[in-house]
Amino acid sequence: MLINSSSWKFLVLMVISVMILFLLFLLNLFWGSVSIDFSEVFSIIAGKSSAVSSAKVIIVEQVRYPQALTAAFSGAGLAIAGLLMQTLFRNPLADPSILGISSGASLGVALLLLSTGAVSGHAFSTLGWMSHIGIVLAAFTGSMTVLFFITLLSKRLNNMVTLLIAGIMIAYVAGALVGVIKYFSHKEDVHAFVIWGLGSFSNVSRSQVPYFVAYVSVGLIVSLVLMKPLNLLLLGEKYAQNLGLNVKMNQVVLLVVSGFLTAVITAFSGPIAFLGLAVPHLARNIFRSSDHKILIPASIVTGASLALFCNLIARLPGFDGNLPINSVTSLIGAPIVVWVILKRQHLYTGTS
Repeated sequence: MLINSSSWKFLVLMVISVMILFLLFLLNLFWGSVSIDFSEVFSIIAGKSSAVSSAKVIIVEQVRYPQALTAAFSGAGLAIAGLLMQTLFRNPLADPSILGISSGASLGVALLLLSTGAVSGHAFSTLGWMSHIGIVLAAFTGSMTVLFFITLLSKRLNNMVTLLIAGIMIAYVAGALVGVIKYFSHKEDVHAFVIWGLGSFSNVSRSQVPYFVAYVSVGLIVSLVLMKPLNLLLLGEKYAQNLGLNVKMNQVVLLVVSGFLTAVITAFSGPIAFLGLAVPHLARNIFRSSDHKILIPASIVTGASLALFCNLIARLPGFDGNLPINSVTSLIGAPIVVWVILKRQHLYTGTS
């Protein structure tokens, strides 16, 4: 069967994108404050690390490899969550945090810090690895609680714009509660909360990576099944319903998938800004398509690549440790969003 020119173009762009992704992943293993040769990294990857110092093996296997995997899957997951939100609300500036799910994660972490700090008089941030596991569980519980309420609201509200406003209000309420809780918390716990809020791909340990990858992969696989419903929703709810699509059910599924991806990534890596908002627009402009059969795989690869690139910037030689990943994603993502607004300003002015 012959392949038309548009399919060839997609295949070529996808192959190039995957190659760039692979290159960025390797650079994340090589690049850092400690210099490691290409040959040494390849020896570690191939399992022939006997000739490499144990310190370098630990750096690659226990630090850089988990961090690179976390960055790639976080970027892919947030990109898909953003794409689903933008299609669901028909809003080019929608992102994964728009329904207050990230704020729910922040509230969960803040509640944990207060209950163990102010009540017991002992700073939770001093508990080491127990502190990290507790923060992950608290963030995930807070996110999923907000997602549960949003899902219930979606079944009662017929208008998606009304649901969007309700989500924004939930985010404001969660933010206000976080402010109150921070006021009563120990300064050590407030500091730990601020650090968590800056986001980091290094929060996921080697032992946690398989679980993180599995959870995000579930969301990505389900999103691939939603390609046809997403394309129908682009045509409008009434038209999609006339074509036999159960619009209400699919809207709930989209909310759950996007919320689940956001909850998992926020719980493990902290709130990561701009990736979910910027990547879908990058994918649309690189692949020149609004077809979700193209956009979903394109967003997965583009999101993973951009996250890995941001992680490289955050680990530039000369910095003491890593820069906050949110600072890097904001510096790269904000200009993309401004460009989208300028490009689409006719939508707001009514001009062509």
